[in-house]
Amino acid sequence: MFGDLGKIMKIAGQVKRKMPEMQAKLAAAQYTAASGGDAVVATVNGKMAVMDITIAPAVLSDDQMDAEMLGDLVKSAVAAAQAQASEAAAEAMKQLTGGMEIPGLLPLE
Repeated sequence: MFGDLGKIMKIAGQVKRKMPEMQAKLAAAQYTAASGGDAVVATVNGKMAVMDITIAPAVLSDDQMDAEMLGDLVKSAVAAAQAQASEAAAEAMKQLTGGMEIPGLLPLE
């Protein structure tokens, strides 16, 4: 039992030391995803902030495209890019903690 506590304390020290570097790397990373067959491409950073949205010119000239459909494509692309960023953060945290789950520990503030 005390061995587990010692392991947790050791990991907590490592996390405290390495967390700022990991947060900076994640924040600087960019994740891109598309929707509608590349009709809309969204890029977010590691803090889930939208950095760029590109809409293919063909989408704007499509008579069947309306504002609601375009909005759905944008939301879908942004959500997919944010999912990539979230997965990257979870993987970074897993590596940082050696796979040990520590409740309440978030990779980004």
